[in-house]
Amino acid sequence: MANKLNFLPEDWATLLESTTVAGIAVSAAEPSGLWGTLKEFLASSSALDAAKRDPHSNELVAAVIAELETEEGQSKLHKALHKRFGEVKTPADFVQNSLVALREASTILDERGPADAAAFKAWLFSVSRRVAEAASEGGFLGFGGVQVSDAERATLDEIAEAARYRRSPRQRVGRAEAKRRPRRSRPFSRQKGQFAALHALAIMACLR
Repeated sequence: MANKLNFLPEDWATLLESTTVAGIAVSAAEPSGLWGTLKEFLASSSALDAAKRDPHSNELVAAVIAELETEEGQSKLHKALHKRFGEVKTPADFVQNSLVALREASTILDERGPADAAAFKAWLFSVSRRVAEAASEGGFLGFGGVQVSDAERATLDEIAEAARYRRSPRQRVGRAEAKRRPRRSRPFSRQKGQFAALHALAIMACLR
């Protein structure tokens, strides 16, 4: 199994970055307003937390998450995001730059961590999927709307293609399914909401 020692420093930084851009791409595809955006960032953070607590997580996934919890890892992520998004002007730019980052990460995984590539890509896609399902789109004040919009569904397709990840039929969200899927109620504690806000603000800060 691969770990940090199997990758060049710049390649390792790209893998760290991929954990964030997997969510950014979906969020930027269909901006959900402040509250929806915070819920989407929470979904991304929760995906990392779930993988950290899962004793069966892929070793490379676990190594990347552990690195993100260090000061050095956060510094690398900050620099990578600033370099990637520092000059972007529109949500579409965020999406396209995120897809480029995922293509780079996919190539790195295939070349330097082939035994872990499939599991890591599957996990990245799961992050994107959770973000897409975190906030309903097209409603009013959080009510109504669809769980996964057409734009998000199209971006999930692009993410899978960029990461060269083969989804099972059950992982594909069709237009009709996206519109009729009921919105699930998720607990959203004040503490988690504050963490999501800080996470969003941290990313926005490094784009200045």
